[in-house]
Amino acid sequence: MAAGERGEDAAGYAERPSPVLPGAVVWTKAADPSGGGSAVLPDGCMDLLWTEGRLFVAGPDTRAYAPGAPAPGRYVGLRFAPGTAPALLGVPAHELRDRRVDLADLWSGAEVRRLTARVDAAADPAAALELLAHERAGRAPAPDPLLARVVARLNAGHGVAETAAAVGLGARQLHRRALPAFGYGPKTLARVLRLQRALALARGGLGQAGTAAVAGFADQAHLARDVKELTGMPLGVLLRLDG
Repeated sequence: MAAGERGEDAAGYAERPSPVLPGAVVWTKAADPSGGGSAVLPDGCMDLLWTEGRLFVAGPDTRAYAPGAPAPGRYVGLRFAPGTAPALLGVPAHELRDRRVDLADLWSGAEVRRLTARVDAAADPAAALELLAHERAGRAPAPDPLLARVVARLNAGHGVAETAAAVGLGARQLHRRALPAFGYGPKTLARVLRLQRALALARGGLGQAGTAAVAGFADQAHLARDVKELTGMPLGVLLRLDG
């Protein structure tokens, strides 16, 4: 989903930018157990999630994640900008790659039980989860500003070697810095960010040839191949699912 504010859609999903966590998005979704959950597409982000009685973390994905039929109830999440969650969570991103992990596996079990009860009891669980993360961020090291520069350059379509040089690192140094921050190397991050650019363009009505050119693919065949490899579905199928 885009990081901008969205009203609730037909699937019961809504999101808004967080005013207290730079780059983060607060989202809510009403689960419908009568149907399978929508596939979660790679976006370079990590999420802190709550559903009644449970706090858990979604690590950075390298492929579409199929959650299956969710339990009934409401889900709330904080989606962190690429590279910003590991400092708050206190765990390297690559340890959570392609995983969903209970927060109690990362933090003290007693602390997580207390925090879960706090969000469970809140009149607005989204605001409570946001405040919890804001408090934690105030005690955590600040994200390395170099990481934001890396994301910005890769998202603008610059190559990995060019990006490494621009931030004053060698290619190997950048790869070592990327793993704990993003969960994978800069080449994979660049592919994921390019995928998201392409999806935004295609959802906005641009044809596939134009999408390939503007998003930075070599050609339409390259676009089709990358979308299928990263999401498991052709671009046309993804667009129909959006509809």
